[in-house]
Order: sequence, then C-alpha cells, then structure tokens
Amino acid sequence: MTESIIEIKHLKKSFGDNEVLKDIDFAVKKGEVVSIIGSSGSGKSTLLRCINLLETPTSGEIYYKGENVLAKGYSLTKYRTHLGMVFQSFNLFNNLNVLENCTTGQTTVLKRDNAEAKKVALANLEKVGMASFQNAMPAQLSGGQKQRVALARALSMNPDVMLFDEPTSALDPEMVGEVLKAMKDLAHTGLTMVIVTHEMAFARDVSDRVIFMDKGVIAEEGTPEEIFGHPKEARTKEFLSRVLESE
Repeated sequence: MTESIIEIKHLKKSFGDNEVLKDIDFAVKKGEVVSIIGSSGSGKSTLLRCINLLETPTSGEIYYKGENVLAKGYSLTKYRTHLGMVFQSFNLFNNLNVLENCTTGQTTVLKRDNAEAKKVALANLEKVGMASFQNAMPAQLSGGQKQRVALARALSMNPDVMLFDEPTSALDPEMVGEVLKAMKDLAHTGLTMVIVTHEMAFARDVSDRVIFMDKGVIAEEGTPEEIFGHPKEARTKEFLSRVLESE
C-alpha cells in the first residue's frame, strides 16, 4: 500500500475566538489527487495554508514523509521546497518576463545554474502551453495565461506535492477552461495534488478522493462517485444540490 506523503493529525486553527479548523485528520498518498470542496468560510483555504505553513496551526501535527514538520528543529525552509503552491492571485513578478519568473526560484532556492534552470522552466512552460510566451511580460498576458505561468513556475521547483487554492476563482469564465485543462493534464502525470476548488465537474473528473468541508470539519470524504453520486451526510447533499443547480 502506498504510504502517505502528507498526514494531518488533530489539526486546529483559531483566529482569536474564531475556531476555523476543528480537529482535522486526513492523509494524502503519493500520486493521489485530492479535491477539497465546501462553502465559503468552511476552512478549505485555511487548511491548505496550514499544510504549507503560511498559517501556523494552533495545535495538531503535520507529517511529511513520516516526520513531524512542526517539531522543534525541523527545517521549514527545506519542507517548503517540497511543496508547490498556486494561489487565486497569480503572484508573478511584474518586472520579470515569463521565463525569468520560472527560473528565479530555481537559481536562488535550489541553486541551479542558469542553463539548467532555463531548460527546466521551458519544459514546464511547454507542459502548460506557454513556451511561446517565454519573453512576454506579465502585463501582456491574460489572467488564464498568468495562472498557467504560475503553474509552470511552481512545477519548475520539482515539488513532491502541488497545492492549489481555488486557482480559477479570479479568472474570467472564458479563461477557466485553459487552466483546468493544464491541471487535468498534470493530474494524469502522477503528480500528488491537493486542490481547493469550486469547480465541481473538474473535481469529479480528476480526483481520486473528494473531501467535503463544512464549518471547520471534514463532514464527509470518499471517491468522486461516492461524494457526488451517493453522498451520505445531509449537509453534503444540501451543499451539492445548491452548487450543482447553479452550474
């Protein structure tokens, strides 16, 4: 059986008196694609931000390949190099062109030389259909193109796990498809992916497992067929009937 690459145990996160995550337990196996769905404010993005420690959990444990990353003395910098993150906003460097956006992290963090960094960056830009834009500046790109560059940049760091925080929510509807297609292609390569998304058809198509969050807890999880076809919990049914009606 494939071992878990990331394991979350009894994770809690509060902002003041507001407990956003309440005793979360789940694991992600190597090569697995996990989608996290749920209403706005259910804790999905906070969970993702805790996994890569952009937010510090209030309590609980996060294991990466069997080691507790919250333990004293564990190198968080090293841990973060194993995780790629694609945000809602593209976070590109506006003063660098597309290729430079994809090489700067490699040369500064991974200490690759320029030639190797360019080779890796171009291969990943090719994967997401953006190689022909290598010399373009971010201001010249559409939202969908920027998000695909952000995806290529994250991939260029050779992460073990890719985290996606609603990567299409800031895009115009006609640009959503190109980003989802790039992600779908990646899902077929065996990359481990954890995706917070409100795109239900996409979650159904690409996921090995779907997690439904509600009010800071995992209310239900299962295969796409189980969650979308035969949800057990009343709140899962209610959420799906609401969102699927509006699609």
